[in-house]
Parts: sequence; C-alpha cells; structure tokens
Amino acid sequence: MKHQSILKKDLTEIFGEPPARIEPLSGGCVGEVYRAQMQDGRAFVVKVDQSQTPVLAREAFMLRYLLERSELPVPQVIHDSPRLLVMEFLPGSSHFSRAAQQHAADLLAALHAISAPAFGLEQDTLIGGLHQPNPWTASWLDFFRENRLLFMAREALNAGRLPARIYARVEKLAGRLERWLEPPDKPSLIHGDVWTTNVLAQGDRITGFLDPAIYYAHPEIELAFITLFHTFDEAFFHHYAEQRPIAPGFWEARRDLYNLYPLLVHVRLFGGGYVGSVERILARFGV
Repeated sequence: MKHQSILKKDLTEIFGEPPARIEPLSGGCVGEVYRAQMQDGRAFVVKVDQSQTPVLAREAFMLRYLLERSELPVPQVIHDSPRLLVMEFLPGSSHFSRAAQQHAADLLAALHAISAPAFGLEQDTLIGGLHQPNPWTASWLDFFRENRLLFMAREALNAGRLPARIYARVEKLAGRLERWLEPPDKPSLIHGDVWTTNVLAQGDRITGFLDPAIYYAHPEIELAFITLFHTFDEAFFHHYAEQRPIAPGFWEARRDLYNLYPLLVHVRLFGGGYVGSVERILARFGV
C-alpha cells in the first residue's frame, strides 16, 4: 500500500495545494483506490498502481476516448501516469430506478451507434485489470474467437485456474461459432464492463459509467454481460430494444456464448465456481 504521505505529496504537486483528506475506497481491480478531498471541498478519485507493470495509463486512455467520442458520462481525467490516475469524483450509487434504467438504455444505445471500420481498437485495453488485446480485425467471429474466447481461456489455463480438459472444450466450441453467431451490421463501440458497481445513478438519472473495457464489437456482447450480473432488468432491455432491436436468438442462445468471455475473465481472476459456469455453457452447446 502506498503510504498516504507520499500520495499526499503527489497530489500537492498536481493541485498546488495539499488535500484536506484522503480516504480509501473499496473496489477497483487495478491497484489502490482513494477519495481525495481538497481544501475547497472538491473531491477526486485517485488510483495508485505499484505493480511491476503499471497500467493506469490504459484506463486514462479509455476514459478520454469515451469523453471525446461519446455522450457516456465517465469521470474526467485530471492527471495520469502508468502508476497514478486522478479523476473527478462522480456522485451516485448503484441503485437503479426504472427511469434510471431507461436512461442507461438511452446512453448505451447511443454508444453502440458509434462505429468503426473494423472490430477491435487502436490500442489494447484492460478488463478487470487484465490485458485485453484489440487488434483491428475485419471479421467479428475471428475477433471474438481469437482475442476473447481463446485468449482468455489460455490466460486462465496458464494461471492454473482452468483445467486443460476444459480448455480443450473451449477450443472445440471456438471452432464452431459460425453455427450460432453472426456478425453485426457494423462494429459498435462498447463500454465492455457494465456490471452493477461500474454504474452510478442519482434519482432517475445515470451519473457515471466507471472502469471501462472499451473496443468495437457486436453490441450483443454488452447486453449479454448485463444479463450475466443482473446489472439492469426488463426496464432497460425493453427501452433499449425500442431504439436498437435485439435480433431473435439472443436470449435463447447467443447471450450464453458471449458470456463465456466474462466468465473466463472471472476464472482467470478467481477460479472456483466460475469454472463450473463455463462447463455448463459448454455442455449446453454440445462440447
């Protein structure tokens, strides 16, 4: 843990005055997270990464990317380096009224309308603090197969958290994706990590989307992720579908296939019961 006196010195250099208070915050997969309050009452979120390969500059890149290209409410970056990230503090909690869910649907539908010539991104990003490769790829199925399913399965295998026999089954399924998946009309920019604690609301409005894992994808992978962790319910999906219709077969099959990726992320991070969740989806699709 970085000593708070050193962090106080860093913040004093950034703001020209010492913070009045620094308090630890829960959450965050990368390093330590703090709330720093200045003498005039302004508050900021501060992340510190003291690992051997600090990656906070990637998070800053993603936040700036969303701020520059979308209307998604994300925190403004005040200062960044590989080891230190200072952002504005956004108010809100992870309790979503029906109207707040509808607002989230508006925001994500608008985000998904932003497109690019191919799938991926101009640089690699992060999900849950893990490396997320984004080479520009013309084919969505190739991108999803190689850079999501097989990449994260190998990471989990190499970390000793995914048994080799299950990795072989993931490989088998990855070779059959054409049976169930089709490319979208065009790539969509996605947040990539829309689970409950990464979204903030006040009253009936969404005030912030945190910890993005952005790239251009099939928007269904975002919708599937939302169902996996029950971030929003039918109020969100009904309103979203009014703006961007959800094709038949998503609820019956495709959402489970897309959710293999975040489940493999959780296997890589935590192992345990998430391996069983991967196995159940593999069995459902006959591998």
